Amino acid sequence: MSEETAVITGGKKKYLGIFALAMINVAAVLSIRNFPSMAVYGWSCIGWYIIGTILFLIPISLAGAELATGWPEGGGVYAWVKQAFGEKKGFIALFCEWSNNLVWFPTVLSFIAATLAFALTPELANSPYYMFTVMMIAFWGTTIVAYFGENASAKLSTFGVILGSIIPAVLITFLGIWWFGTGQALVLPDFTPGAIVPDINLGTLPFFSTVILLFAGMEMAGFHALEVRNPQTDFPKAIGLSAVIIFLCTVAATLAIAFVIPADKLSLASGVMQAIQYFFDSAGLPGLVGPMAVLITIGGVVSLAAWLIGPAKGLGVVAEEGNMPPMFDRTNKYGAPVAVLLTQALIGSAISLLYVFLPSVNQAYWILSAMTVELLCIVYFLVFAALIKLRYSQPDTPRPFKIPGGMAGVWLVGGIGLVGIAFSFTVGLMPPSYYSNVLGYVASVLFGTFILAAPPLVFLKMKKPEWKNGGHSEVKE
Repeated sequence: MSEETAVITGGKKKYLGIFALAMINVAAVLSIRNFPSMAVYGWSCIGWYIIGTILFLIPISLAGAELATGWPEGGGVYAWVKQAFGEKKGFIALFCEWSNNLVWFPTVLSFIAATLAFALTPELANSPYYMFTVMMIAFWGTTIVAYFGENASAKLSTFGVILGSIIPAVLITFLGIWWFGTGQALVLPDFTPGAIVPDINLGTLPFFSTVILLFAGMEMAGFHALEVRNPQTDFPKAIGLSAVIIFLCTVAATLAIAFVIPADKLSLASGVMQAIQYFFDSAGLPGLVGPMAVLITIGGVVSLAAWLIGPAKGLGVVAEEGNMPPMFDRTNKYGAPVAVLLTQALIGSAISLLYVFLPSVNQAYWILSAMTVELLCIVYFLVFAALIKLRYSQPDTPRPFKIPGGMAGVWLVGGIGLVGIAFSFTVGLMPPSYYSNVLGYVASVLFGTFILAAPPLVFLKMKKPEWKNGGHSEVKE
């Protein structure tokens, strides 16, 4: 067995390697389900991706590499923000990332169920009973995998992201090249340099925040700092590798979909499978649609797993330090935070139940989705601020990877990230066109964001000394 994870097995400590670490980030960020929403913009999707890369992907990759190598003690964003601004703000940053997941889980679960339906009978996607059943199997299945600790989770990420994200993205790209090379009609107009320039106006501004956060998750490897043999050298290499893979796969596969399906006929929910069906039907290979659906389903599960375990591990660190009731510090013999995993599985299941069986919830769900954007903006604003602050407050802390250019380089990277995130937070408050009560919408989003971000303040107010002294308990099995 290769040394992939830092878990004690038979007296031997196992570590995450560079490739496994990179795959954790790729699993968290590379989401095929986002491709259709970008493909509707045609050639200008390239421009949108470049904006997202400059304003977020590059800054968060560089910031994550410096922070993870300077403070590799575990806890991810919690450890970094705590070092800069104290445990209260560190706790808030981590909790915002975790609570954002609770609302996001049903969206990725519904994508998993709808995609798998193409491998069975596409009409199944219209059945709420089928949807909820598959969603729960995927959700609790990944929770069980996380229960067995880093060894199981790392293997799922490493092999699953190759099967379910990279291979489908590459295949979609090659299908697009084949479509172009065989003289099939392209629905896009002829390419011109000006075609890649996005049309930025009041109508597309809300989309800006979506583009910036398309690459959210690049910090996910930071939660696994304690499972890396040489974080000082392995983190920068892993982050660089994952950034290149994510950008190339995302741009190429999105364009392939845009080649085939007109924007007005592209289904945002099933656009990936819609494009694949077009491709394989034209090639006389309709039988391959089902296997591709299975692969993409695996990719959805792996993405879910990456977001499910990372912030949960961070909350486990918070609880171990005595900032949450002792029950949240319960871990099993594999080191998995079982109480946190169970809590988020129960809450996520309840939200999924409402999402599937109460259609009236869907309109309210738009507001919840807007809250997830605001919560992530809080997380990344604090991360970029911590990057700058720590260069001043802890200048002598060894940083095997340092953003080049001295303080000017840090201010450039952190400043670009802060501006992009602040702008995303602002435009994220803009309601969709069918909302007439703008003030009510904005108030609802801000109030909900506060409610989802505030629990750390409550926990810290209730904090008792015995939470730390009696906290760390291992479930014997």
